[in-house]
Amino acid sequence: MEGEPDTGASSRDERKAKEKAEILQRETQRKNFKLVREERLEICVVHCLQVFDDTEDLRCKVGQLAEAVRQAQHLVIYTGAGISTAASIPDYRGPNGVWTQLQKGRAVRSSDLSEAEPTLTHMCIRMLHEENMVQHVVSQNCDGLHLRSGLPRHTLSELHGNMFIEVCTSCSPVREFVRLFDVTERTARHRHGTGRRCAHCGGELRDTIVHFGERGTLEQPLNWRGASNAAERADVILCLGSSLKVLKKYGCLWSMNRPAIRRPKLYIVNLQWTPKDDLATLKIHGKCDDVMRLLMEELNIQIPAYNQTEDPVLSLATPLRPEEEDSYTRKLIAPPAGGEDCSPDSLGQGGGTAVQGGWFGRGYSKGRKRRRKVVV
Repeated sequence: MEGEPDTGASSRDERKAKEKAEILQRETQRKNFKLVREERLEICVVHCLQVFDDTEDLRCKVGQLAEAVRQAQHLVIYTGAGISTAASIPDYRGPNGVWTQLQKGRAVRSSDLSEAEPTLTHMCIRMLHEENMVQHVVSQNCDGLHLRSGLPRHTLSELHGNMFIEVCTSCSPVREFVRLFDVTERTARHRHGTGRRCAHCGGELRDTIVHFGERGTLEQPLNWRGASNAAERADVILCLGSSLKVLKKYGCLWSMNRPAIRRPKLYIVNLQWTPKDDLATLKIHGKCDDVMRLLMEELNIQIPAYNQTEDPVLSLATPLRPEEEDSYTRKLIAPPAGGEDCSPDSLGQGGGTAVQGGWFGRGYSKGRKRRRKVVV
């Protein structure tokens, strides 16, 4: 009996060793998780930073872009919120963007978006199309500024809708009504009725906005067919003012089914990182208006000024019926002769008030609700 090993002591030692190993493993996992989290946070911070090319580099890069534009057989432009910030419309992920402010717990406030006018970039794009240098424009923006700049509708795909257009889906084909005001003040995610009725069939009119988490099915103004056809034929793609975090998910826009050598050359103009940077032939860190002004100088093309009296929306717009005159509160694009705003509540609207309604999407509505609770 004295020569037999103490099995009880041995099993206790093994159990303690196992517990110690498990503790060390958990501690290692915690440290690794902390490192990964810190690395990811650092990457997020870097991706959010705005980078500006110096004057010499900017001119050099724009010269390369100009050469690509001259040589292109089928140039397609993809635009994002960054081309409209010069019109006082906030972007989403910039330092003062909608999502950035909401993440910081701040309320998002803005003046009536109907007051915005096409920027220099919008007018440059229109001129490049007139010069037959741009074949198609694919936009994520809902502000309608491409259409208002004079860009032909068949040349434009507004993938997320247009704030000036409401449609009747009860009519076949779908009937479209262009308005002189933002039709989205009563709409939101999964709630698209504008409160007006179709003059032809009596069906409820709805906006054309595609919110986050929704799938756009309208033929116009989304024009997905035009966008995919243009992307298929493109030999050069120029991305202006887009983070590409949404556009990257649309595989048909990037010709990813082709070998890399046969894909379109990609040029990106954006101040922040995009998920397509590594695939780009050239990345230009600059404001869209600055880059496009230099580009037009390189191409020796005059930039037209926006003229409100020639705004295409004025001729495309469908007048409201008498009983609908009080169905909106937003300002009109062009006030009637005399310069007075004829929106029903124009006297009660002050500059800089929070814009209600859904064209900023779900996050905008959440931000407003959060702010209301804090005030109460």
